[in-house]
Amino acid sequence: MSKATYARLAALSLIWGSVFLWIKKSGYGFSPVQMVLIRLAMGALVIVAIGYARGLRLPKGAATWGHLSVAALLGNAVPWTLYAEGERHGSSSVAAVVNGSAPIWTLAAALLLGQEKRVTGTKAAGVLLGLGGTALIASPWSSGESGDGTSLLCFVLGSISFGSSFAYMGKFLVKRGIPPLMLAGGQLSVATGMMVVALPFLGLQSVTWRTDSVLSVIVLGVLCTGVAALLNFELIIKDGATVASTVTYLMTAVAVVLGAVVLNEPLNWTVWVGAVAVLAATGLLRRKPKPAPSAAPAAQVSSVAAK
Repeated sequence: MSKATYARLAALSLIWGSVFLWIKKSGYGFSPVQMVLIRLAMGALVIVAIGYARGLRLPKGAATWGHLSVAALLGNAVPWTLYAEGERHGSSSVAAVVNGSAPIWTLAAALLLGQEKRVTGTKAAGVLLGLGGTALIASPWSSGESGDGTSLLCFVLGSISFGSSFAYMGKFLVKRGIPPLMLAGGQLSVATGMMVVALPFLGLQSVTWRTDSVLSVIVLGVLCTGVAALLNFELIIKDGATVASTVTYLMTAVAVVLGAVVLNEPLNWTVWVGAVAVLAATGLLRRKPKPAPSAAPAAQVSSVAAK
């Protein structure tokens, strides 16, 4: 890989890996709904502004916006609120590791939606390993070591929702020929509207105006949501999806280190072993099957283009 690729990969891993730290700090002053609303609004503004500056436009059509609404609910409004709620009393490191299990739920949703016709032995092993790692992180036999039961439930449900959103987008949005940057902008815009509706019912708690919380929620919105989406877009376009997918591993490691160093969060052996299991499971689930060998060896000899 080139130096530019390494730079993009490192920058995105650091930005996304710090998300759970900023969520924790934002929660000192803002309620989960308030935090997510501000984050979404800022992120949407950044992405849409960059898209329009590049000559791109938001998608049109009621069907597309209907699918964007479902994707916004599953991929943004629900999981981001659950992560924020869970981190009120739970560990940011544990949240990050459980979030790493999202590919498991993506596969499960893809099976339900008919995108995956069968599960290979490798993927089945990845699912079992990932579930085992998540259970180990939760450590139901050692209550309180990784956070209370409510926070862990929020993290797991958030991961299920987040993972399911990728399968939904893959089936209903990816093949519509819409630039990914504007898909992201449209999705965040819809999610912002959802949080505006939720605010009077779930988000009217008083705000504690702490400098660290205000700065953290701004970083979440502008950098971790808006700029990060652009970086991810550039990484996929210039370096390929395979390189971009390695962010999953790197961001989890960054989040765990930041939680331990900045927030002094305790990390017992179950979190470490569970994290390794979840990351290994993600690798198995992302592995592509080997191409089938040619049924006619003679054809390989007769064709100089065969590979």
